[in-house]
Amino acid sequence: MHPAPPQRTVRTTCAYCGVGCGVLATPKPDGSVAIAGDPDHPANFGRLCSKGSALGETLQLEGRRLHPTHHGVRTDWDTALDLVARRFSETIAEHGPDAVAFYVSGQLLTEDYYVANKLMKGFVGSANIDTNSRLCMASSVAGHRRAFGADTVPGTYEDLEQADLVVLVGSNLAWCHPVVYQRLAAAKAARPATKAVLIDPRRTMTADIADLHLPIESDGDVALFAGLLAFLKSSDAIDTDYVEAHTRGFGEALDAAGSLDIAAVAAATGLDAREVRSFYELFARTEKVVTVYSQGVNQSVRGTDKVNAIVNCHLATGRIGRPGMGPFSITGQPNAMGGREVGGMANMLAAHMAIEDETHRGIVQRFWNAPQIADRPGLKAVEMFRAVADGRIKTIWIMGTNPVVSMPEADFVAGALAACPFVVVSDVVERTDTLKYAAISLPAAAWGEKDGTVTNSERRISRQRAFLPLPGEARPDWWIVCEVARRMGAAGAFSYSGPAAIFDEHARLSAEANGGSRDFDIGGLAGLDADAYDAMAPTQWPRPAGAATGPANGDTRFFASGGFYHADGRARFVPVEVDAPAEKAGAKAAPGGLILNTGRVRDHWHTMTRTGLSPRLSAHIAEPYAELHPADAARLGLGEADLAVVVSPRGSAVVRVLVSGRQRPGSVFVPMHWSGQNASGGRIDALVGSATDPVSGQPGLKATRVDVRRFEAAWYGFAVTAERPETAGFDYFALARTGGGYRLEIAGLAALEDPALLAEALSGMPRSAILAYHDRTSGAHRFAAFDGDRLVAAVYLSKEPVAVSRVWAASALEAAHAPRERYLLLAGRGGAGRPDPGAIVCSCFSVGVNEITAAVASGRAAGVAEIGRLLKAGTNCGSCRSEIQGIIDGAGLERTA
Repeated sequence: MHPAPPQRTVRTTCAYCGVGCGVLATPKPDGSVAIAGDPDHPANFGRLCSKGSALGETLQLEGRRLHPTHHGVRTDWDTALDLVARRFSETIAEHGPDAVAFYVSGQLLTEDYYVANKLMKGFVGSANIDTNSRLCMASSVAGHRRAFGADTVPGTYEDLEQADLVVLVGSNLAWCHPVVYQRLAAAKAARPATKAVLIDPRRTMTADIADLHLPIESDGDVALFAGLLAFLKSSDAIDTDYVEAHTRGFGEALDAAGSLDIAAVAAATGLDAREVRSFYELFARTEKVVTVYSQGVNQSVRGTDKVNAIVNCHLATGRIGRPGMGPFSITGQPNAMGGREVGGMANMLAAHMAIEDETHRGIVQRFWNAPQIADRPGLKAVEMFRAVADGRIKTIWIMGTNPVVSMPEADFVAGALAACPFVVVSDVVERTDTLKYAAISLPAAAWGEKDGTVTNSERRISRQRAFLPLPGEARPDWWIVCEVARRMGAAGAFSYSGPAAIFDEHARLSAEANGGSRDFDIGGLAGLDADAYDAMAPTQWPRPAGAATGPANGDTRFFASGGFYHADGRARFVPVEVDAPAEKAGAKAAPGGLILNTGRVRDHWHTMTRTGLSPRLSAHIAEPYAELHPADAARLGLGEADLAVVVSPRGSAVVRVLVSGRQRPGSVFVPMHWSGQNASGGRIDALVGSATDPVSGQPGLKATRVDVRRFEAAWYGFAVTAERPETAGFDYFALARTGGGYRLEIAGLAALEDPALLAEALSGMPRSAILAYHDRTSGAHRFAAFDGDRLVAAVYLSKEPVAVSRVWAASALEAAHAPRERYLLLAGRGGAGRPDPGAIVCSCFSVGVNEITAAVASGRAAGVAEIGRLLKAGTNCGSCRSEIQGIIDGAGLERTA
């Protein structure tokens, strides 16, 4: 635990998704931290999702990186920083500035991002700085720039609440942005006439709120929205005044879409023609429409065209920049937007200036008093690691991200880093799949310890404030970058007193030679001293100097009356060509081949370096899985809870089978969170190809051709252990935290000659001290080891997937066990004093399916609201409400609110 600071409540901002929720953090005398939603923050008004609610459970120092190391050996800061600066300087001198690179993260604060971008583009003189945000929202940036002339998100969260129709495209809002989902759900409840349409290959939990679900084929979005544009024209739904006054290129965009009638759209998207017509008619007749899109749009080799196909429909109808209207890109990371603001991508300059614009380059170079300025785009993420592999990049610094797990062709990335002459990694945790390739590792400050700003998806800048002391020798990322810059000869330009000084420079640069010519202007926040910066309230931009809250009318929306950022002030319609969707393009890899779709689960985040620390967050989904349609599962000979091998030409993964009618036939969904630290074969991005969108450089992470086959396990196992178990040697494992210890799924390809040896290894106790049960006929073996009245380990082995309640077995680690009760563990069932809650449905309050079922069966609850009042399930973030309703529906009861 951190040493306990003085007890006071600190207003800060959540470390997870782009919603940007306000958090109240209160350190306690025992070293724990109480977490609550900030009722005054305009992003969430006190709501938090399951991940945000569990932030206090992720702050322990176990597993933290606390000291610099050189090839794994502890060293001091001066030695480490001197070596980093020397190796970067030597590489630049010998091979030129493009031989070095930074790969950074949407987990960085804006101030961290700013100094890293400044060092690379203004003082190294290369644009080889890119970010893991390239993997999640680069296509939105490119689409915005093509259409608007700037990377501008026109609207706000309030628009979702004020719209009469919300179209959700490739966005599982209920699981990935739960607080915004709850705002929308509440708005729909208050105004039942509000409609929602979900466009997604999967019937995700977000479909619970949808009046219409369109299970579109992978990459069918361009055809769907190009067809919509043509339908709007034929339905006389075009706002000709807006088009003529504020846009260019409508005719060309319409010509590109002109031949797409509803039948052609249905054929190109795999949708029912009647459903396509219903959606088109609803869009055409509803004025107040917001289209929310996320990774299902962006993570595609046609991502930028998808964005522009959506934007074209809003420009054509003039539904942009007014309350309840507009295209809305919702970002994945807490500071993806802040990174865009400071130019933390290879093809951008700071303050939304364009690297290809000579005037903009001059503004930035003069303002920084930089010796040089990058004059062309650098290498985007996929290109960057290719350049590492082929030797063009000889030195790379990776900050706050785990590309050996998250990049496409992740095994290729690992090989590139293994061969790179000099790799630096700044991170907060001791073990990641990327850290083992680092020559120098640097201990960075984590959430709760660092101080700065982040910007959310609606352009709202909020403070992340420190409420914990820096542990060990951990330091903020901005300080680490500035210390390297000083050692590289740029001390004068990087002599900041703290993050307030960096933010002030960032704000002043945004206003430099602006005068309304650029969208990003926070000059009104320049000049804040340390106290004013510390007290800064959440603020939406633009915030030019002299404006109290934004533009003169007080509205922070853009483009209701034009005012685009192309030289002529007009938006651009972008003609988009319609290709066959992924499922129709070419033959499948082999009989039984499927389209792999990757994404997130409700309670985990990125590669689980933070959420994996919380037992509560692993209780809902604790191992990687492949979600298959029942028809595909039957065809492949796979049953519920089997293990399956998912294979592409680039790699393979082993995951648990989940058979679900929510999945589109012909496709398979596998989440992206599992790394080599918590699963033997869960790194799903090792299978994904590195083909990218030609405009944005964003890889297509949702349309990889794969084969799926049975993992021919000779035995399966499940264990709970009080100490972290050794996982080396298992053909399959998935490890997760649980209350009191760990839970472990295991399987092997060869028969176990002596199952008791495995029990000894997992418990650390001799077999003479282990209770055992054997059923030689069925091949079932169960073991339980105790230290006094405490369970050390329970191990369940079977020839079939183990049928033991995971939640019940894990709870045994936290209970005292009288001798006569211990054999209940071998029986796989609890006594009356410890009933089995069943699989966790509500992570916020740890409510299981058995508890909900019992409440329904007893007549104590007949609806979601009643379950909430009785058990609290679904009353915090609400992400589980659709699952609760499914349990109620399964009991044959009528749906109630």
